Amino acid sequence: MRNYFKENKTVLIAFITLAWPTVLEQLLSTVVQYVDTAMVGRLGANATATVSLSSTYGWTINSVIYSIGIGFLSYIARAIGEKNQDKISRAANQAVIAAFSVGIILTIITMSIAPHMPAWMGADEEIRRDASIYFTLINAPILLRSAMVIFGSVIRATGDTKTPMRINVFMNVLNTGLNYVFIYMLGYGAIGAGIATAIAYCVGSLLTIIAFAKNPVLHFDYKHIKFHKPVMWDCLRIGIPVMFTQFVSCSGYIVATSLVSSMKTTIYAAHSIAITAETIFYIPGYGMQAATSTLIGNAIGEKNRKKEHSVMVLSITIIFLLMCVSGAALFIGAEAMMSIFTKDTKVIEIGTTLLRIVAFTEPIFGSAAVMDGIYAGMGRTQYPLIVELVTRWGIRILGSFIFVRILGMGINHVWYCMIGDNITKALLLAIGILFLIRTGRE
Repeated sequence: MRNYFKENKTVLIAFITLAWPTVLEQLLSTVVQYVDTAMVGRLGANATATVSLSSTYGWTINSVIYSIGIGFLSYIARAIGEKNQDKISRAANQAVIAAFSVGIILTIITMSIAPHMPAWMGADEEIRRDASIYFTLINAPILLRSAMVIFGSVIRATGDTKTPMRINVFMNVLNTGLNYVFIYMLGYGAIGAGIATAIAYCVGSLLTIIAFAKNPVLHFDYKHIKFHKPVMWDCLRIGIPVMFTQFVSCSGYIVATSLVSSMKTTIYAAHSIAITAETIFYIPGYGMQAATSTLIGNAIGEKNRKKEHSVMVLSITIIFLLMCVSGAALFIGAEAMMSIFTKDTKVIEIGTTLLRIVAFTEPIFGSAAVMDGIYAGMGRTQYPLIVELVTRWGIRILGSFIFVRILGMGINHVWYCMIGDNITKALLLAIGILFLIRTGRE
């Protein structure tokens, strides 16, 4: 393996150069999320549940925007590999149309479901009002958030991963400071966290829009924005299957969470905090995803099969090794991680067990995330959709329903089903990649 790294030194350097800002961005964002959750957690289990209810829907909403961004990232990365400036500029123009169209649609949807969301999630009556207000606040600036996510993906496709990192770090630090003001100084509690998040989103989005307009690779000119069907379709052809994949994943998570939220509030709080605590340990996987997609797209644009295969091998190998370390750290530090977010001994006890259950599969989870990036870079996003549908609903949801509702089992079995989902998904994605390599299909 050492010789392989040496032979592919150029690819390795390019991969690390692109990946580290995104990994750092994800890491710092998660640290701030930890602080956010801990600040709300100090208010009690009800406040934690209020915020957590919105996060499940938030993942689904964000996944739609993220997926469209992936389509543009893959298309522009290929165009850069081809050195086709006309394609790059046209795609940037289409990204503007897509961002604002998606933002308007999601604004209508989120504002419509806000009053009903807590009841749909099976939340206790006492937290439904605050949960609805919090959900409304964090989704009010979703038009700007759409621009931030999609434009951020476009910027990363040009090889600039540092600018989105800086903006994201600033936005999250701002969010933390505003949290202190609105949660504690003004005494708004969980609602204050929603106000702080909304303001931070607005600032981060405006900074991203400015960076997008000034990016030297895109040659963006707002005067020439007009709909271009072939380019838009090529981007959406890649992004839409990713969107459905994310929708299958997140909607499945919502259903699984509704099974958990029907349990005691203490159990639901432990489940939610454990998921938040785990986030930092699989950051390398998602952090390297965009870098993998970009380099795969560049290699395909250059028609360089050797480089393409090198990116695949290097990205999976590196992430697996890193996630072995993070999985071990999660197992050892599970109780300490839970203690960051809450002082409730019962919540800590339950959450510690859950984190130690999942710690062993972190390398597999990270590898699956990077393999998703490989498929996105290749523009072959239909197969991961099928895999997600089979594993998420066939294993995690169906399994959780059987264990919880039919057999009367507890929260541990919900997490066993989650592990089964992750392992099966990684295996199926790996089989698909091997098939594509052996058949020579791009």
